[in-house]
Amino acid sequence: MAEVRRHGYPQRMLDFNIIRQDPDAVQAALAARGSDIDLGALLQRDAARRQLIQNLEALQAERNETSKRIGELKKAGEDATEVMERVRAVGDEVKRLDAERKVIDEEIRSLVLTLPNLAHESVPVGKDESTNREERRWGTPRELDFEPRDHVDIGEGLGILDMARAAKISGARFSAQFGMGARLERALAAYMIDLHEAAGYTEVLTPYLVTPESMLATGQLPKFADDAFFVEKDDLYLIPTSEVPLVNLHRDETLEGAALPIKYCGCTPCFRREAGSYGRDTRGLIRVHQFNKVEMVSITDADSSFDMLEAITTQAESVLQGLELPYRVVTLCTGDMGFSAAKTYDIEVWLPSQRTFREISSCSNCTDFQARRATIRYRPTDGGKSRFAHTLNGSGLAVGRTLVALLENHQQADGTVVVPESLRPYLRGDSTIRPEAR
Repeated sequence: MAEVRRHGYPQRMLDFNIIRQDPDAVQAALAARGSDIDLGALLQRDAARRQLIQNLEALQAERNETSKRIGELKKAGEDATEVMERVRAVGDEVKRLDAERKVIDEEIRSLVLTLPNLAHESVPVGKDESTNREERRWGTPRELDFEPRDHVDIGEGLGILDMARAAKISGARFSAQFGMGARLERALAAYMIDLHEAAGYTEVLTPYLVTPESMLATGQLPKFADDAFFVEKDDLYLIPTSEVPLVNLHRDETLEGAALPIKYCGCTPCFRREAGSYGRDTRGLIRVHQFNKVEMVSITDADSSFDMLEAITTQAESVLQGLELPYRVVTLCTGDMGFSAAKTYDIEVWLPSQRTFREISSCSNCTDFQARRATIRYRPTDGGKSRFAHTLNGSGLAVGRTLVALLENHQQADGTVVVPESLRPYLRGDSTIRPEAR
């Protein structure tokens, strides 16, 4: 793992005032999220740090006053040796205490960077997906009069998907798509981007390699270091999602409240090691190391962020509706949410081969969690003191999983796949995906 550039405490964390004011409530909230961090130990280090600062300030004030005394003594022709010795002694003590403060700063910083965001009060409390709350469904899964095939069998039968040749190039969990398979991937991404632009999102083409500081700002580091691909020679990470560069576009900035919300979308490849997921969804495109995804990101004010969460989720749903893919929306419980999120809706698409719903989009309100780490503020329109912004993100959608759902839900008994009308203009008017010779 790369060494993240250090930033002085108390930045890059949850609002520490909340922890100080009601540590028991925060401890309970962290426990609901599965965190076992001892806030008592953290607060002890914080108290020690504040006492050190008081001592440092007192010594620095004494040094300043004593230094003035040296000048006065010399001007009066008197011996200043004793006073000069005191100044040196105070200076040495200041250096010692400052070094001690830096050690405590790093201890606190290391702890607070492992604290997840606190869940919103509307989030169900639970340990895993069994406690997630279903909110709504859209569409009705087709009643097939034949045994549904999975996307791998469909894609290989059509000659548009080849996992084996991809593995020959790069190893397991990579894909190669041919002809209509490649065009379908491009078409889906273009269709999604056009929908989002029509809804007011600005498309941004971002770098695919980012600094450790960028990963830290959005919460990928240090928590998910083992799941990221790291280019050690260049001290850069391959992005796990375009959320990382899109949020970091405004790192260390103070925005005008009148300019909010900022709404971005981008289509990028995403790279994930999928650490700890051995044996899960290893067949096909569900869980691969490299995949394309269209992501929406919004930076908004603190009062509007939960309305924006509903809007982003609705926007992601519109993609599935246009592609005629049945889905459901669930609110994730405290134990199933991502590290940076205060509230998350997962959109799960129906997969006939598995006879169940599978995640295809995750839409989250991170409140001010990422903005504190990235130092993104805004000036309220009423002219008040600047505040930390709220950041949101939503997959709109994961392109590979959308391709999976399209192939499976629109498959026909003869092995062909019907193209939804909304996608046909992006595929040269083709209405059906037929076998291709290679």
